Amino acid sequence: MFSPKYPTPDTPPAHVPAPYIPPPLQAAPARPAVRLTPGSVLTLVAGGGALVLVVGTVLVSLLLAVAVTAASVAVCAVVVRSILQSDRR
Repeated sequence: MFSPKYPTPDTPPAHVPAPYIPPPLQAAPARPAVRLTPGSVLTLVAGGGALVLVVGTVLVSLLLAVAVTAASVAVCAVVVRSILQSDRR
């Protein structure tokens, strides 16, 4: 009762193309493994340490610049407030 009823086709279906089958993938060429010698490990550790020191120095100097700027703005605010208070008297 609720199933659809399809009419029978008058003509046979046209040519149905074959499904596309991709060609097989070729394996990637094997790369040589990275070999770490004691000298290269020492160079990597020294470079990493130098990078940490440089980044730390830059970040501390930026924080110090923000702190000095905030302190100078606070001093200017106190001076301006004092000047405005003395004008009202």
